[in-house]
Amino acid sequence: MTAKLALPDVLFLAALAALVATAAWTDIVSRRIPNWLCALMLVLGLTYVGMLQGWQGAGLALAHFAAALVVTMGLFALHAIGAGDAKFYAAIAGWLPIGKGLILLVAVSISGFVLLLVFLATRVRGRARRAAEGPSNFDKLPYGVAIGVGGLIAVALA
Repeated sequence: MTAKLALPDVLFLAALAALVATAAWTDIVSRRIPNWLCALMLVLGLTYVGMLQGWQGAGLALAHFAAALVVTMGLFALHAIGAGDAKFYAAIAGWLPIGKGLILLVAVSISGFVLLLVFLATRVRGRARRAAEGPSNFDKLPYGVAIGVGGLIAVALA
């Protein structure tokens, strides 16, 4: 038996996919994820959860956002991830109540592992063509791609 999606569900999920695609593109091209995109993603996510689960659901999604922001900003302070990745992960967390946080974490981790394998495979082939100018921003993994794909998967599974 398959569940039917109502028009608002389809619209919100299409908006999420469009925002994820935009964030992934900007992360790949410039290694930046714009603040406006993260803010819009958070507002849409909280609105979506609120429509589905009421004020209590929206409150739990807001708690998930806040907890994710604290953790990811701590990782940013340790130079483990970029600030854009931290805000982007927290914004996607706003699409899920805090009880679904493990689903998001696992989906993003698996997506990140796949992205890492692809990134390393393409870097090894491209290394022979590189000049000796030293490391650049593009030597960094565009982890926003994994956050976005994992977020889409988590929202679809939740």
